[in-house]
Amino acid sequence: MKQTFKVAGFLALTGLIASCKSEQKLADYQVIPLPQEIAVLQNNPFILGGDVKIIYPEGNEKMHKNALFLAEYLKKATGKDFAIETGTEGKNAIVLQLGLQSENPEAYQLKVGSEGITIAAPSEAGVFYGIQTLRKSIPVAVGAQISLPAAEINDYPRFGYRGVHFDVARHFFTVDEVKSFIDMMTLHNMNRMHWHLTEDQGWRLEIKKYPKLTEIGSKRTETVIGRNSGKYDGIPYGGFYTQEQAKEIVEYAAQRYVTVIPEIDLPGHMQAALAAYPHLGCTGGPYEVWREWGVSDNVLCAGNDSTLTFIDDILTEVMEIFPSSYIHIGGDECPKTQWEKCPKCQARIKSLGLKSDDKHSKEERLQSVIINHAEKFLNEHGRQIIGWDEILEGGLAPNATVMSWRGEAGGIEAAKQKHDVLMTPNTYLYFDYYQTKDVDNEPLAIGGYLPLERVYSYEPMPASLTPEEQKYIVGVQANHWTEYMPTFAQVQYMALPRWAALSEIQWTMPAKKNYQDFLKRLPRLIELYNAEGYNYAKHVFDVTAEFNPNPVDGTLDVKLSTLDGAPIHYTLDGTEPTASSPVCDSILKIKENGTLQAVAIRSAGNSRIVSEKVVFSKSSMKSIVANQPINKQYEFNGAPTLVDGLKGNGNYKTGRWIAFYKNDMDVTIDMQQRTEIACVEISTCVEKGDWVFDARGLSIEVSEDGKNFTKVASEDYPAMTAADRNGIYNHKLTFAPVKARYVKVVALSEQSIPDWHGGMGKPGFLFVDEITVN
Repeated sequence: MKQTFKVAGFLALTGLIASCKSEQKLADYQVIPLPQEIAVLQNNPFILGGDVKIIYPEGNEKMHKNALFLAEYLKKATGKDFAIETGTEGKNAIVLQLGLQSENPEAYQLKVGSEGITIAAPSEAGVFYGIQTLRKSIPVAVGAQISLPAAEINDYPRFGYRGVHFDVARHFFTVDEVKSFIDMMTLHNMNRMHWHLTEDQGWRLEIKKYPKLTEIGSKRTETVIGRNSGKYDGIPYGGFYTQEQAKEIVEYAAQRYVTVIPEIDLPGHMQAALAAYPHLGCTGGPYEVWREWGVSDNVLCAGNDSTLTFIDDILTEVMEIFPSSYIHIGGDECPKTQWEKCPKCQARIKSLGLKSDDKHSKEERLQSVIINHAEKFLNEHGRQIIGWDEILEGGLAPNATVMSWRGEAGGIEAAKQKHDVLMTPNTYLYFDYYQTKDVDNEPLAIGGYLPLERVYSYEPMPASLTPEEQKYIVGVQANHWTEYMPTFAQVQYMALPRWAALSEIQWTMPAKKNYQDFLKRLPRLIELYNAEGYNYAKHVFDVTAEFNPNPVDGTLDVKLSTLDGAPIHYTLDGTEPTASSPVCDSILKIKENGTLQAVAIRSAGNSRIVSEKVVFSKSSMKSIVANQPINKQYEFNGAPTLVDGLKGNGNYKTGRWIAFYKNDMDVTIDMQQRTEIACVEISTCVEKGDWVFDARGLSIEVSEDGKNFTKVASEDYPAMTAADRNGIYNHKLTFAPVKARYVKVVALSEQSIPDWHGGMGKPGFLFVDEITVN
């Protein structure tokens, strides 16, 4: 991954870093997440000198800890040591106090006057969040004098549950790295760490009654290279947390007002546990800790009484380690293939009288029995369960909170059933997805595409719910699955700065959100990333390119922009742009083949180069309409995407592909005048694991009036087999030259996924990109 832009230098350029003692730096309360109310007053500012004291209430250990945190933050920003004293007031001081009247315990009020600063809240947690706002308002300016304008900030979070998920099962991270993850959370006002501790690929928590879970289950013999390539690295891999280490992390988090919610994923994702205790599986093994990624068919045997005992024993020790009211029991991606063949499971289904119907199979109802058992056990001990949205299948446990990850549908259904919901849709908040379209120059990711702007655009309150139903949406969370994050530096890179966008979804009221304003506030937060030594993605400082096909002019109109308005230099012949290349100061209108390359030139260092190849055909930049619906989830820029001269890569979520689901692609292109054509070509993107299949046929029709069409070519394609590769497929039809104004292109979608696939019988997605007519 080539990164040529030096952000630290950029921040120096914008005046956020100081090195001269005589220099004065101004605090800025426009922080991330944006507070609900900021009133800057006309009074004299407060000067943050080295003689300023931090005062907290005597006898309150949590407030003492808050004062220590504040002193630590201030020293990192200013280089000065600040004295800490007990008391209730003082001049030339930062006073931390309780007593603010508010219904929200995490609310706070921050007042800045010429004689000092007061942070007041109903609880110690609220004071802590006021400290975070103060911390983020102050520039990192060691040796400079800091001036804080007189102000009053009244703030509170939108959601009580503001979470991030951390998968330590696919790849293991040290105690210190987990603590650093928690420190990153505090900077972004987050308060729930969902700790994913068990998987097919590794069991990471010591359970004293079942020592083999870590003796055997925490170790895999090797790890697959890349995306299940069939090749392995030959390197043994393992790691786990002792119960004392887990308690240490829980206490570290609690001091920072973060609750750790453990996840023991059941009854699926259990192959590592089965490797340790094979009698818990349907076949009795032998099993191995899984060396590849994905979902194993080997799950806990639901017909085995010892399975229920195992669940109870595990959850008992988990509750002793984690005081959180929530315990996450997974419930997702549990294949039923073993249960369908297992005599014990089928006997259990029969004894319980479970039946299949048009909503749920009897095996899905058996999973609900397991989930209900776990919930009842936890409820008896004063705890509540969270489960992934699959726990809706077979009937929802009575008191369960649902974590909606497969889009928002599960959350909407649960809210209608009056269950609490945590929104974490993969369509917006899966931070194992790529951050840019340039995946060839990015570290390997699981797939997908979630740029900063899309994350920021997420609104977690579905409009389809009534106001009463929306009350059940109690929190928002982003997820970090670590199949392709082998190091903590990579975790940070995938999280930051997307956490900045996430924090405003979680904290700031939607009426105050504005993406362009957010971008203006982001550099100050990135200054703190630098001060803390965080490894973050720097794409936000690159050139942003918007491409719009213009049928009137027959051009591809390109708008180039940067976060800070830095000059953008470009070329159209594929050569690398330099400071002597033309400057883009208006819309570029491209009307012939070429490769656009653009770079932001800054004295502190250049951005990465944006590069796009543009290929014109007779259909390029022409008017196009879709005669059948484009799938709303993957509509992006709509039908014009198919004739914009830009080809997509192997990632179908970049916006270069559009999707059709439950209907075919049927589009009509207006060539604007009678045009001779002799061939039509389309590209499809296939990702079978995501139910994305190739076309089943292609046909071309022509017309003079756009109403009466004549077919000139067609071809059928066979259903895909399990052996067929994923990736890009090209389909081309040639025919005797004809002249026509209108060209209709129909690509048939897969209406019934083949029997070899887990989605057999259901429709597949069809992703299509450029239609080339010549």
